[in-house]
Amino acid sequence: MNVSSVSQLITVLILFFLVLAATYYVTKWIARYQKQTNFTANMEIMETCRLSSSKYMQIVRVSKKYLVIAVCKDTVTVLTELSEDEYDPPDFKANDPVDFSKEFEKVLERFKSKK
Repeated sequence: MNVSSVSQLITVLILFFLVLAATYYVTKWIARYQKQTNFTANMEIMETCRLSSSKYMQIVRVSKKYLVIAVCKDTVTVLTELSEDEYDPPDFKANDPVDFSKEFEKVLERFKSKK
């Protein structure tokens, strides 16, 4: 191995790590920028139900109103408006860890009962 091939290898490795670091920091910067520009205090998608590959039904909170909308490939249609009393948000227990072994046992029991 001669000196020029070793120097070329080192140069390529340095350039690779510089491009990798630049990609990492630019991605972080873009994510931070998009998070700031997409922040809305008065609008929030509460729930989404997929009806087909390109059609969804969503419950959206706009200020203090809840709207049920249909989202298609090219259109968005308001179906109805819900009052705060009519909308019952789902109870998610994000703080409670899921015990995988218990859930797996439930699935196995259902599978065994089908036989």
